[in-house]
Amino acid sequence: MNEENIRLTSSEIGSLWTGYMNDSMSTCILGFMLKHIQDADIKPVVQHAYDISANHIEQLTYMFENEQYAIPRGFTEQDVNMNAPWLFSDTFCLMYVNHMAKAGMLIYGGFVSMSYREDVCNYFVQALNETSNLYQQSLKIGLSKGIIARHPYIEVPKETDYVDSKKYLSGLNPFSNKRPLNAVEISHLYQNVLTNSTGMHLCIAFAQTSPSKDVQNYMLRGRDISKKHLKIFTDALLKDDVETAQSNVSVSGSITQTFSDKLMMFHMNLLISSGMGNYSTAASASQRSDLMINYERLSFEISRLAKSGADIMIKHNWLEQPPGVKDPKKLAKNKQKG
Repeated sequence: MNEENIRLTSSEIGSLWTGYMNDSMSTCILGFMLKHIQDADIKPVVQHAYDISANHIEQLTYMFENEQYAIPRGFTEQDVNMNAPWLFSDTFCLMYVNHMAKAGMLIYGGFVSMSYREDVCNYFVQALNETSNLYQQSLKIGLSKGIIARHPYIEVPKETDYVDSKKYLSGLNPFSNKRPLNAVEISHLYQNVLTNSTGMHLCIAFAQTSPSKDVQNYMLRGRDISKKHLKIFTDALLKDDVETAQSNVSVSGSITQTFSDKLMMFHMNLLISSGMGNYSTAASASQRSDLMINYERLSFEISRLAKSGADIMIKHNWLEQPPGVKDPKKLAKNKQKG
């Protein structure tokens, strides 16, 4: 059977739609950053990230047109005020690209595993490779400039060992000492420190530049949750004398609307979805019960934030609906009206 005669599956339709929405948002954010970045080392990385997203939009549009697939509205130049004052420091722009590249690798890896048609598979494999290279590029520059800190160091193991007691899994009893964190637990705690730091700074930037009280209050709530989670993860590390690096990124004091409320709310929804995935992975990988319980309860907290965000987007007609199965009842009603 010819490739063009093979219908897109539901997973491919959903993945292509999500990819378009994410990339159209990214071109708005990155395009604004490029106008203000001064650092000669950082600007090429952000430019490369912008070029990747812009190229994805072109490829996806071509694919949609061939499939007679309704092109999502997504985000356009109308969702960004290119004349707004500087909002992010150059170092934040690099951290942002690095963070979004990490999230992108996970997203594209999932899309590859849900794709069957050769052209769709090839597209997502290419996108995964591009995003992986972008991550490495941003990491290299960040490390060389001292912007991105490595995960904490611990002693390299000299011998293998086995868990010899169920106490290894415990951590909820306040009258007994918790065992020290293992390397897997440290890695997830530290990673979630980094992601919450990025989310906190974005919430601050979005809160101070939005003209909507609904959005301002939502972003401030998101900032407070990020600060709370950041402290919980940092404290867990510090109890075992594992230090976390201090953030050296910043947001300006601009209060001029830079991005549309629709874009900012969509972006926060994307970050929350990524964060919930991180917490789920961390919970399943952690063996100390107190850590698992923390991830579960914190996941519930950010899921409630996500629900509030969706309510705001629906209220203001900002929530673009993903493709789905046709509602037979709705079709019947429309037929009767006709």
